[in-house]
Amino acid sequence: MALTLDVNGQARNVNAAPDTPLLWVIRDELGLTGTKYGCGIAACGACTVLIDGQAMRACQTPVGAVGQAKITTIEGLGGTHPLQQAWVKNDVPQCGYCQSGQIMGAAALLAQNPRPDDAAISAAMDGHICRCGAYQRIRAAIKDAAGMPAVTVAEPALPVPAPKA
Repeated sequence: MALTLDVNGQARNVNAAPDTPLLWVIRDELGLTGTKYGCGIAACGACTVLIDGQAMRACQTPVGAVGQAKITTIEGLGGTHPLQQAWVKNDVPQCGYCQSGQIMGAAALLAQNPRPDDAAISAAMDGHICRCGAYQRIRAAIKDAAGMPAVTVAEPALPVPAPKA
């Protein structure tokens, strides 16, 4: 089925069955590979995109349900979005796999609540899984992007091995 999607501010023609997950259309039909496949059941957040400004899991959103909504992927933030800059400044990425979904979830939060408190950040980011455990740096980057006071992130110290006898 031929569809026209509004992706990152551009009309994009795709040919996909209406029940095809939006994730596969974004990645395979449009070649926008920043949106990642993580779990396929909308539990990890790696595939998060914005649909009319709302954070949505692309792996469980059928392309036929999108209609004329505006879809924004990580590529649509352009690389200079305050969250992307804060992510680099706060040294958030480790493996990086979850980062596009994390940033898109945070972008939806900041669009709705430009100065979120810790509870609002926790609620918005719940369900975004980071395999590397960079949650403190993610929270610090969100606050930084919101122009809130800097947060000192204390990383756990590595255990020092005992000397061999």
